[in-house]
Amino acid sequence: MQTYWGIDLGGTKVEGVILSSPSPDAVIFRHRIDTESYKGYEHIIGRIATLVDIMKAETGSKPDVLGIGTPGTVDPARQTMKGCNTTSLNGMPMHRDLETKLGMPISIANDANCFALAEALMGGVKDVAPNFRSVFGVIMGTGVGGGIVLRGNDGQPFVLNGMQGIGGEWGHNVLEPGGYDCYCGKQGCVEQVLSGPALQRFYQERSGTALKLPQIVERYHEGNDPHATATIDRLLEGFGQAITVIVNILDPDAIVLGGGVGNIDLLYTEGPKRAEKYVFNHSFETPILRPKLGDSAGVFGAAMLTFK
Repeated sequence: MQTYWGIDLGGTKVEGVILSSPSPDAVIFRHRIDTESYKGYEHIIGRIATLVDIMKAETGSKPDVLGIGTPGTVDPARQTMKGCNTTSLNGMPMHRDLETKLGMPISIANDANCFALAEALMGGVKDVAPNFRSVFGVIMGTGVGGGIVLRGNDGQPFVLNGMQGIGGEWGHNVLEPGGYDCYCGKQGCVEQVLSGPALQRFYQERSGTALKLPQIVERYHEGNDPHATATIDRLLEGFGQAITVIVNILDPDAIVLGGGVGNIDLLYTEGPKRAEKYVFNHSFETPILRPKLGDSAGVFGAAMLTFK
């Protein structure tokens, strides 16, 4: 029987899944262990190997290829990791070291790409665009990222990593020139406008009160807090501007929103109206979809890296 094995590597946990088909209902085995990332790079490699051993022991089998979702991406030129918030991974040849440690071929993509792939193949995209040509997956949470899934001429969906491994990284395009400093070295990146922490910072600077984003949204709906109104208006207007850059370039068949900020209902109702002002078309017609897979998208997407 064909099976699909995936590992989702996070800063606090490593999760593995084995699927019998590209469906959220096809889980054969699923397990997670602590990453213990504070113990360093070699220990993280060992924790992945430990989880794979557990999966092999549980099923009495091993995969032909193992898919792994990571918090960063592989630099294609150097074959080392970059952009990882688990900083001990950066600059390390993780792909090579894992293949050596595990004794099997692996396929690596970053977590946003895994999210996009899972939602494209197993989530709501199949309901609105089953024969999609392109899908853009958005992560709007602590940070802002994205992933692009394309369908090849052979009908096979694949993740577009890009020549430099930065395909889909819309979070580090400048949205607000001269805005907040970003860790990437620029100012006013999409991430510094639309992420949860950025929106909370905006509210606190204007109101003098520190609130979590769900509280700000609640105050917006109550209608008596002008600072909450300004914060959510900033989110919607910034989203409309930023997402149309993707639509004008890629023109995807669907966009799926993930992450904590993506839970805000207004993004699905008011967001397209704001985007319509900026899209290079007579109307904004791209479906903006809620994610269907929740926190399973990362590990399911990792498994789907091996799907043929």
